[in-house]
Amino acid sequence: MTQPPQLSPQLSMGLMTFAAEDPGSWEPVLRAAALADEAGVDRIVVSDHVVFGEHLDEYAKPERGGQKGGKQPTGPDGHWLEPLTTLTFIAGRTTSVRVGTNILVAALRRPAVLAKTAATLDVLSGGRLDLGVGVGWQKEEYDAAGLDYHRRGRLLDHTLEVCQTLWREPRAAYSSPELEFEAIHQMPKPLQAGGVPIWVSGTINERTVSRLARFGSGWIPWGDDSADLVNAIPRMREALAAAGRDDVGSIGVVGYLPAVKDDAGDLDMDRTMELALPLVAAGVTDFRASFALSADRGAALDKLRGFVETFRTAVGRPL
Repeated sequence: MTQPPQLSPQLSMGLMTFAAEDPGSWEPVLRAAALADEAGVDRIVVSDHVVFGEHLDEYAKPERGGQKGGKQPTGPDGHWLEPLTTLTFIAGRTTSVRVGTNILVAALRRPAVLAKTAATLDVLSGGRLDLGVGVGWQKEEYDAAGLDYHRRGRLLDHTLEVCQTLWREPRAAYSSPELEFEAIHQMPKPLQAGGVPIWVSGTINERTVSRLARFGSGWIPWGDDSADLVNAIPRMREALAAAGRDDVGSIGVVGYLPAVKDDAGDLDMDRTMELALPLVAAGVTDFRASFALSADRGAALDKLRGFVETFRTAVGRPL
């Protein structure tokens, strides 16, 4: 069984499981996942959209849950792979790399079914799953799922309540305004103690702090907080402590490698890590990056191994 992530800094790789037009083949994504596994990357993450409406400019509006100045990478007819299905396929072709979502709009799935799906993937992968979750920004996704967009925060909390109840209780009971059940059995349980780790996405506000305090193993900062982690991390820890979490130092934090390119346009990991080390000191535990990989498998693997080695040496992790 693969061990849960530790708080020594880890290197995660984002996979582009979407395309503006039909790519013809998704094999490059699967190849990149296999290379990440072989090279020693700690985690691979994929994103989520179930459907699209036609108001993609909403993504640039923080008040809608988007990001100021943000732009969706595809139009409404972009091709997006469903993340849990994709991670299941990838887990079957890898052995040690952790697999995760960044982020899953979890409330779009029925909670008991999501609990079963995630537990199954965790078991089959040997305990390698992380669920990064958020409320999303697009009203049309909630409309298509028959859900109230304006209650999306409560719907996410409800989903996480049911999942953790079913993951942790051998004979589960649950009661809320949305759902009530008792004497419910769901097996298998996730291999990871306490259930699949939940990484909560959001800015520092009352709702995100409450959600992270109740459910979270890690925080995926969003918006202005993601751009100012040196100040945001202590603010979040202070807010979590005030909310009753007594283990704020054990909560992981996502950050992005401040990519520096060399003259050839490739990632210069030495210079990148010089800029990343202050983020390590601030408390970032999971560095996300995207890597341009050569079509030559041997060259791509050598380069990716070099990135992993440089990262681990810089943060003081054994090779």
